[in-house]
Amino acid sequence: MRQSNYFVPTLREVPNDAEIVSHQLLLRAGFMRQNASGIYSYLPLGFIVLRKIEEIIRDEMNKAGAQELLMPAIQPAELWHETGRWKLYGPELMRLKDRHNRDFALGATHEELITSLVRDEINSYKKMPVLLYQIQTKYRDEKRPRFGLLRGREFIMKDAYSFDSSEEGLDKVYNVMVETYKAIFNRCKLNFRPVVADSGAIGGKDTHEFMALSEVGEDTIAYSSESDFAANVEMAPVLDVYEASEEEQKELQLVEDPESQRESLEKNRIHYTFFETDDKCVCLLTSNEHVVNEIKVKHYFDANHVKPLTVEEAAEKLNVSLHDLSLFNKEIEIYADNAIKAVANGSLTDSTGKSYVNVNPDRDFNIAAYADFRMIQEGDPSPDGQGEIVFARGIEIGQVFKLGTRYSETMNATFLDENGKSKPILMGCYGIGVSRVLATVVEQHHDEKGIVWPVSLSPFLVHLISVNSKNEAQKELSEKLYSIIQNEAIDVLYDDRSERAGVKFSDSDLIGIPIRIIVGKKANEGIVEVKIRKTGESFEVPVNSIIEVIRQQLKILD
Repeated sequence: MRQSNYFVPTLREVPNDAEIVSHQLLLRAGFMRQNASGIYSYLPLGFIVLRKIEEIIRDEMNKAGAQELLMPAIQPAELWHETGRWKLYGPELMRLKDRHNRDFALGATHEELITSLVRDEINSYKKMPVLLYQIQTKYRDEKRPRFGLLRGREFIMKDAYSFDSSEEGLDKVYNVMVETYKAIFNRCKLNFRPVVADSGAIGGKDTHEFMALSEVGEDTIAYSSESDFAANVEMAPVLDVYEASEEEQKELQLVEDPESQRESLEKNRIHYTFFETDDKCVCLLTSNEHVVNEIKVKHYFDANHVKPLTVEEAAEKLNVSLHDLSLFNKEIEIYADNAIKAVANGSLTDSTGKSYVNVNPDRDFNIAAYADFRMIQEGDPSPDGQGEIVFARGIEIGQVFKLGTRYSETMNATFLDENGKSKPILMGCYGIGVSRVLATVVEQHHDEKGIVWPVSLSPFLVHLISVNSKNEAQKELSEKLYSIIQNEAIDVLYDDRSERAGVKFSDSDLIGIPIRIIVGKKANEGIVEVKIRKTGESFEVPVNSIIEVIRQQLKILD
């Protein structure tokens, strides 16, 4: 492709609203342009990279036995009403009406639609397993689109759905998808970790997120310093290493003047929180240096949602007075984090506002159960017993879910087993943010000059630059090389523009193609300069060996 008539509108300055590197570089290098908040057009360079990501995804998904289809972006609201997600999904779901005043949604995800397709066609265990996928634009009305392609209102996604007749079958395809995702992200040259995660509004129980390590990530990963353990910080379990203290219990004491005994009140301080879990009100105790984990609370009580309550709201929910809401009221059921087991002669400011020392939870409270209710912290022992927990920021680039019968039961997607008994289909779903992968690769592969594309995703493999297009020797050799490289089926971008050499080199660094071939002063000697974008290494090469050198360097870089 000749750059003189190729649509690559590069920018010298960083756009004011571009906060992170990938957003800045993709705009500056002419890979995309913003049309509205969270909505982008992919220009030719960006479109090529997207297609390369999609090709890798298709290749690995097809190897895994998946079948590609394409579903509509516009979905009838009736399907979402069947699962209850029309209301549950919230304001992020883009809704619209047609001319007949019928409700539709722009697809944020396709669980309902794919389930409706399968329930009409698969009615026997003999027709399963089935694994279907699509690559399509999705829509979510983000309250605050930010970070370019990392959080937009329109994005490209690969979503896959599996259908099985047994738990064993679902487990098998789930594990196959985990390995498939590893292969995809490795081919995209991403530094990532699969982590245990929460399923959120999608539903289901078992799920893993694939997190690319990056300082601009919106999620925190907790991982072991010595093993492969990794989990979203909200899902990482905390080892129960706590034992009851052997310290002699002292008599509970009301602190008349909290200011004068501030030091005593900080010792082994107990923190409490009231929560509403669906229609139940519970009180949770944690150590003051720990933070209660609402996701763990939700899972422990098998609740659809949890909400912290003020003491006034808790009293109303429990139908007691504020005075009777005291944690020392044995009528109030209390749950405690495992760390509370080790508290002896602790301190507490009760829900009534009174402060106490020599608090011993087992003696003084009605503890219904101890469990893991807190957020894991750096330095905690790794849940697998190997090493300590370390935190890192991550960008979610993919997620796999075991949905089970969450959708098949509510939408009546059933099959007849080998005994002729009707059962709900077991489902899984598996997503990759294609456009998010594009941005994440740039976050991990760049330097101060611009993007540094890995070979597998680069829009072109070779950037051929004629230093002086008015010099006949340089022009003639450049044209000859352009023809030779094209004939070898090597993707090449030929900068034949009438621009200064500095502009050409700057644009080349910005765009980030792996190999640069510079036709300059030694053109009349049949010698060109080869420069490797990733390392900055450069060396002179005679024209008659250029293809051999290109292939050798691509092999090294791959």
